Formats: sequence, C-alpha cells, structure tokens
Amino acid sequence: MKTINAKGHEFISHPVRDSYDRRAQQFKNKIIAALGKIGLTEDDVEIDLEPSAVKSAPASAAWYMEGHYMHYSHNSPRKYVENLSVVLKVIELEVDALIHGRKTIRDFITEFSEDKEVEKLRKEARGVLGVKDDEHDLNLIDANYKALAKKHHPDMPEGDVVKFKEINHAHKILKRELQ
Repeated sequence: MKTINAKGHEFISHPVRDSYDRRAQQFKNKIIAALGKIGLTEDDVEIDLEPSAVKSAPASAAWYMEGHYMHYSHNSPRKYVENLSVVLKVIELEVDALIHGRKTIRDFITEFSEDKEVEKLRKEARGVLGVKDDEHDLNLIDANYKALAKKHHPDMPEGDVVKFKEINHAHKILKRELQ
C-alpha cells in the first residue's frame, strides 16, 4: 500500500499483483461508469489501454464535456495498471464532489480542461526546464525553474523577456500536472 497525493486528494493505492490486463479493463470500465454519473457516455470518453498493463507507463483518461476537452493522467514509476487505478480514484473523488455540491460544474471543467496536445506540451516543458522527459519530482522541477527564472529575469544582465515567459509557462504546465 502506498499513500498517493493527486489533484488535492490523498488516498491509499493498493498494488495490483495479478491479472494486470483484466484489471486495467475493469478500471477503464469503472472510469466510464463514474463519468456516466454526470451524464457522459462511453462515446464521450477516451482511454487507450496499454497492450501490456504490467509495464511501467503513464495512464490517462480523456473526455469531452460541454464542448471542452478534459484530460487527467498519472505517471509514476509503477505499472500502467496501478497508474490507471490512480486515474480512476481521482475521477471518482472529483465526480463525487460534483454530485454532492462540493464542486461546481465550472470548477470541474476548469480542473480537467487541457489542450489536446497536453502530453507533447509537457515533454516540451520538461525540455525548457532542463529535466528528463520522465521527471516527476516537483522539487527538482521547482529548483530548475527558480534557477532559470532568476538567470533570465528581465531585470538581470542576461535577462530575456521571451525566455522568461517561456520558462514560466513551462513551469505552470508541469505544476498543473504534478499537483
């Protein structure tokens, strides 16, 4: 068991020890069912299952709601199927908050709205901040961000407004993913 912090929620994640592909399919079905509670259909939801759910890979779910592209992904060094279980848990918690009035539909949409090229943008952001493509340590990302922002701040001798804005945008993209 491992404590997970994702999208402002803290919960226990249980390791998946067998039947990985079958469990991944079950998690996919549960995600579709959870989103169905707020009126979405299977046709509104996109979840591409990995051919081998036991490998270390990110998991994500995407859906369309009120004309918005919504996306949530989780990527830790764990198995794809375990990452998908985290995606499921976050979506269940957020849908529950929406249904019980702890969150408005606007809050829900704002929380999950993403650019359709979000994965590409995240990779580019990691490049801008000088971290590995698979880096998920927010402390390391923050440290690189602060050093680069200080170096390229417009008030510094090597300051560059365009580069400074690029660094800030990259940090914002990754912070949204990792918090």
